[in-house]
Amino acid sequence: MQKSIHTKRQERIRALLKAARKKAGLTQDELAERIGAYKTFVSKYERGERQVDVVEFIALAEALGLDPKALIDQVMGE
Repeated sequence: MQKSIHTKRQERIRALLKAARKKAGLTQDELAERIGAYKTFVSKYERGERQVDVVEFIALAEALGLDPKALIDQVMGE
């Protein structure tokens, strides 16, 4: 198993979360505020400088009004 923030699945997660944020009409700062994270948190994962752990992923999905399991199903379907 490749241990990297630059795997296809990480890229897909980033793309899905970024698209969902934009669709929700939120800035990176607004999303970070919703989950109680630093302003740079969203920017860094969207640029691929860091990955989100499972707890962060769930918080992001819920802050965007999405079902975390449905997002994972999208990632796994690719």
